[in-house]
Amino acid sequence: MARDFSTVGVIGLGTMGAGIVEVFARNGFDVVAVDVDDAAVERGRTHLQHSTDRAVSRGKLTPEDQAALIGRATFTSDLGDLRDCQLVVEAVPEQLDLKKEIFAKVDGIVAPDAVLATNTSSLPVTEIAVATNNPKRVVGMHFFNPAPVLKFVEVVRTVVTEDEVFEDVTGLAQRLGKQPVVVGDKAGFIANALLFGYLNHAVSMFESRYASREDIDAAMRLGCGYPMGPLALMDLIGLDTAYEILDTMYKQGRDRLHAPSPIIKQMVSAGLKGRKSGRGFYTYAEPDSSQVVTDPLTPRPEGEDGVEKRQVSRVGVVGSGTMATGIVEVFAKAGYDVVFVARSETKVEAVQAALTKSLEKAVQRGKLTEEARDEALRHVTGTAQLDDLRDVDLVVEAVVEDLGVKRALFENLDEICKPGAILATTTSSLPVVECAAVTKRPQDVVGMHFFNPAQVMKLVEVVSTVSTAPEVVATVQDLCAKVGKHAVTCGDRSGFIVNALLFPYLNDAVKMLEANYATADAIDTAMKTGCGLPMGPFELLDVVGLDVALAIQRQLYLEFREPGFAPAPLLEHLVTAGYLGRKSGRGFRTYA
Repeated sequence: MARDFSTVGVIGLGTMGAGIVEVFARNGFDVVAVDVDDAAVERGRTHLQHSTDRAVSRGKLTPEDQAALIGRATFTSDLGDLRDCQLVVEAVPEQLDLKKEIFAKVDGIVAPDAVLATNTSSLPVTEIAVATNNPKRVVGMHFFNPAPVLKFVEVVRTVVTEDEVFEDVTGLAQRLGKQPVVVGDKAGFIANALLFGYLNHAVSMFESRYASREDIDAAMRLGCGYPMGPLALMDLIGLDTAYEILDTMYKQGRDRLHAPSPIIKQMVSAGLKGRKSGRGFYTYAEPDSSQVVTDPLTPRPEGEDGVEKRQVSRVGVVGSGTMATGIVEVFAKAGYDVVFVARSETKVEAVQAALTKSLEKAVQRGKLTEEARDEALRHVTGTAQLDDLRDVDLVVEAVVEDLGVKRALFENLDEICKPGAILATTTSSLPVVECAAVTKRPQDVVGMHFFNPAQVMKLVEVVSTVSTAPEVVATVQDLCAKVGKHAVTCGDRSGFIVNALLFPYLNDAVKMLEANYATADAIDTAMKTGCGLPMGPFELLDVVGLDVALAIQRQLYLEFREPGFAPAPLLEHLVTAGYLGRKSGRGFRTYA
């Protein structure tokens, strides 16, 4: 039978510790909240007051319940006040020596059967446990920030943790309304091991000036549906905390992808720790504020770049698939005349039918008027002849992801299209410069990577090669805004922004599963409930297609030669077996 905890202690009353106090107090537990001195204790009390004030203002807590909640918390700077606690959760800064010192002290204060839990996000729980006289009662209980909101808790079991302790803590997490996932004592556990590799990669992308901070963050929010961009999330976590977590994971696993990007340490040394200090990757109105203010890195307003843009009124689209049809719809609804080219008259009719159906669905859902539907259709002309593109101002290629096919098409477009026409490719992973190189106008060739479905997704990656003219990039950026899209700009590098950040993270998840560290369900739960992602990595892989994921990961590995980017063997084996995800009925999961 699970232990019936009633009084718990929390050591460390920063944002996380105060949040844990609130979680327990909300659920009827008496809480002894401890910090190092009276000033720290008062900050913790203020955290709790402000957090519950917000809950009251939003109607999620009554004033009476708030008073009762706060009344269940006793604030103190004396560790001795923990003597009657059946469980103590430590939430002090990520410093191993500090945590070991605290556990050694608490071990001699509480009863012999009390459970000691650490909220560490990356440090070895075993090393903390052995600082006590009874390491069997020590367990990891890793909450996620903000603790009162996020439902996920990683319960970390060491090789010496007693079964009863582990079961009691798992049951307690469920009683708190959390979704506990059991993991072993490995650096970063599930969520941080996957999350911080991705965050570190984003920092490296910013550090190398491949893309701006705003574009990196917007790409992941709009392209993947993430609640925050990686650099904004780093600021929220705190760059000092992120550095400690990455450094700890690197020292334990020696994975180069966890080696902290140099700029992180430089910024921490300069006091640029994120929101808590008022400045990190972004600048904030004041310390602990979420309001971003302009600074020297803030992009200049549209039109102030001094680059003259080309006129675009007539657009061509080559292709007949889902992506091509969506792009035709995007431009037609925005009032542009569109000529699309398919391989045959039958394909032309199929695109017209698909376009009509999509627009009709929008009308039925109240997103488009009948007049707007009819107007959009009037702007569209279909043909099976490439020569009909001779008068367009911009051509968007959306054919099969095959470099040979694309190069041959660009040779033809170069001969057919009028001088000054912009030639764009929607490739998601192939080098744009390879298409530009077969033309006599490489300065007019650009990447224009829409996301599927194009008529819904707001993001477009605008990819410039070493040859692309500045006015071509500016024209395409402006055009994206006019058709209701958010353009992010980057160089011609494998994966661009989104795929370069997304697929190594997915590959790391496959490696974690392959190592039998956690199940696919546990990993998906960790990333959805712990990090707020819309889909877990294995759900997403099955939707994208394992063959597609493998092809992109191979391309990233080939370009960057980073050992950590090597495709996970399990991914290769599943593709070889024909287990491609939902489209084949089986991937990481089996479908009806």
